[in-house]
Amino acid sequence: MNSTRRKFIRPGDEENAAINRGIANDPDSPELTREQIAEMQPRRACMGRPPAAVTKVATNIRYDRDVLEAFRSTGDGWQTRINEILCEYAKSHHMI
Repeated sequence: MNSTRRKFIRPGDEENAAINRGIANDPDSPELTREQIAEMQPRRACMGRPPAAVTKVATNIRYDRDVLEAFRSTGDGWQTRINEILCEYAKSHHMI
């Protein structure tokens, strides 16, 4: 069985020196300090979407084709509009 894995070749001293010279000569790409790099790394506590005050539940529901097409034709946010209409209905009928 032949391996198709690529072999990583580390740059030699001369190539590293050339790279470092290029970094030093480029004002748009300054070399970062360890402290700057540490500040850039994401922290797990900050990652992802913040928790919502009101969470929603994913569900599957079937609508008549013409009803669904009518809401979709109103553009982005059509699912939110369906939710708002259902909320109004449930409140007006003292369901919630």
